[in-house]
Amino acid sequence: MDIDAFVAAHRPTWDRLEHLVKHRSSLTGAEVDELVDLYQRVSTHLSIVRSASADAMLAGRLSALVARARSAVTGGRAPAWRELGRFFTVSFPVVAYRARWWWLVTGLAFVAVSWVFGAWVAGDPAVQASVASPEEITQLVEHDFADYYSENPAASFASRVWINNAWVSAQVIMYAILLGLPIPFVLWFNAANVAISGGLMASRDKLDIFFGLIMPHGLLELTAVFLAAAVGMRLGWTVIDPGPRRRVEVLAEQGRAVVSVALGLVVVLFVSGLIEAFVTPSGLPTWARIGIGVLAEAAFLAYVVVFGRRAVRRDETGDLERAPDVVPSA
Repeated sequence: MDIDAFVAAHRPTWDRLEHLVKHRSSLTGAEVDELVDLYQRVSTHLSIVRSASADAMLAGRLSALVARARSAVTGGRAPAWRELGRFFTVSFPVVAYRARWWWLVTGLAFVAVSWVFGAWVAGDPAVQASVASPEEITQLVEHDFADYYSENPAASFASRVWINNAWVSAQVIMYAILLGLPIPFVLWFNAANVAISGGLMASRDKLDIFFGLIMPHGLLELTAVFLAAAVGMRLGWTVIDPGPRRRVEVLAEQGRAVVSVALGLVVVLFVSGLIEAFVTPSGLPTWARIGIGVLAEAAFLAYVVVFGRRAVRRDETGDLERAPDVVPSA
């Protein structure tokens, strides 16, 4: 093969492909079609050069060009660190932000039920007697409630709390498959548990100890549970009222978006578990321990509002299929 004649005949094609690859982000529809066609033709040229010529430099140039063109045609996968950054700046906060009203109503309902039920337990000796004997209540109030946070090594306690809370949140989200109907019952069960403990502590004038031990980690922990419940019920409601789009399409999109919350809450609950293990039982003053919990809660809410609102303005949904890969389109 006359390599000089071959290069002279096909150099314009190679130069044109190189130009299209460099400007792939702004191609028209016709240029995208041309890019695909030239990629296939230059791939053939590369095969011919490799089989009929010993020109290593030409083969190397065409190999590099074909590789770049292949990336432009098939889409270049974004680096893992970039996808991780997108998850924490877009996918997770935007789903949480879009579910903010469901989230708020869930939290208010939980607090209202806990407060009413706890007041009932605190003010009615008959209810207290149905829960436990006077001796058992004294043991709980004077020892067990506070000892729970310090009876195990902090590291193992933190991991146990993290796994338990992550499992509770995952269960709540999974109940979306059943249209979210079991979620209020799960929340009711947890609200009752909190209310019983608080009511028994209040009946012995230990409410300050109760809030001093619950609030440092409980603010962030319960917020995570409320968020999980909110997105789960919102997903269930999508089945009932999908809006103007097809029900299957909206359900699939929202289902993938909910996965973002499930993954993001693993990190949130990890932070909550660290606070419960290292801050709640610490020797810090009560105001300092509660202050740490309030700061953690405020930081998380600010994170969701700032990044979530920004993503909503860009019309993001948190759908995990909308990955930041680059493919030619017009």
